[in-house]
Amino acid sequence: MPTPVPPLRPVRVAIVGTGAIARVGHLPALAALAKEQPLEIVAAVDHDAVAAEAFRARAGIAAAVYSDMTAMLAEQRPDLVVLCTPPRFHRDQTVAALRAGAWVWCEKPPCPSLADFDAIEAAEAQEPGGPYAAIVFQHRFGSGADHVRRLLSSGALGRPLVAHCQTTWYRDEAYYAAPWRGRWDSEGGGPAMGHGIHQMDLLLDLLGPWEEIRAMAGRLVHDVETEDVSTALVRFAGGTLATVVNSVLSPDEVSRIRIDCRHATVELTHLYGHRNADWRITPAPGTPPERVAAWRDFGADVPSSHEAQLRGLLVDLRAGRRPRGSGADGRKSLELVTALYKAAFTGDSVRAGDIGPDDPYYRALHGDAPGWAPVAGNPGSTTGTEGTTSTAHTRMETTA
Repeated sequence: MPTPVPPLRPVRVAIVGTGAIARVGHLPALAALAKEQPLEIVAAVDHDAVAAEAFRARAGIAAAVYSDMTAMLAEQRPDLVVLCTPPRFHRDQTVAALRAGAWVWCEKPPCPSLADFDAIEAAEAQEPGGPYAAIVFQHRFGSGADHVRRLLSSGALGRPLVAHCQTTWYRDEAYYAAPWRGRWDSEGGGPAMGHGIHQMDLLLDLLGPWEEIRAMAGRLVHDVETEDVSTALVRFAGGTLATVVNSVLSPDEVSRIRIDCRHATVELTHLYGHRNADWRITPAPGTPPERVAAWRDFGADVPSSHEAQLRGLLVDLRAGRRPRGSGADGRKSLELVTALYKAAFTGDSVRAGDIGPDDPYYRALHGDAPGWAPVAGNPGSTTGTEGTTSTAHTRMETTA
């Protein structure tokens, strides 16, 4: 078992994958936290060594540059590996880092299947102390989410009854011109996996375990393997009924969560990140003003961000404590996304825990479903026809 990093010794960080999310998400977070605590970026890794060197130069860091992750792990022995690579590489890269004794912070989508996630979890330390692998789910962090989570868990707003989770974004033909997009093996799924997973993760973090899901999915515009829109009905363990909509067909882009509780409605409206001002609490008629004032007191404004999540992860790393977004806490969102696909492609309701190693959806989100599984010899498309929809669409029913 690795010894926790002492408080005064710098945490040695390696960044693997030097594309856009590394530049705009992870690097600013690491730079900000390096001003607060001992932290050092010791390596930048990319299959394109020229891109890695350009990343290092723009960042102004004295990191070693590699095009081989295995060599980097052996030579640098980082404490934390930040993975900013496409989902198809996450399993092997995470397992390699864990076996080298490094913790991992991995961009979403976590990996293309529950089988991959379970292989990662199996590679984690079996004794307390780590190393552990956490997923980037930064929308559940920040002062707004923390405040609302406390209100819900304490029962201050009353029992959650009805919820809505919406990720309706817009992606045009130019977005899908990149050959790896819209494919199960490289992008890891359509908007349910690659876009809506953030809001779905936040919904789960606020409401707790889900019990049952029914869904529909469509390929209405884009000539891709995956869906470009999905809708779902979810029943939570506490009885809350929720709708979920994920789309890349929506010019008026918005990310939204709304939860109607017995005593108030709480709503979050934003796009790619939220602050306190993006949350709104509407009390039921007759609620005492002093109670409403307490509900609306969010405290100091800490935006949801990579920085907010990374700050907590570094505390856990130094303490040798499992971080949020790892293990079962990280798996739950991938399980819900997987169940959404199975429900949509089969037309059956899916219950939490139903998808085990013998289930085709455990190994691939498309589950080898007719009309959705990749077609051999045609890597860019499933049908080549715009407007394809799942035959399961006609079987969607309302919950009792």
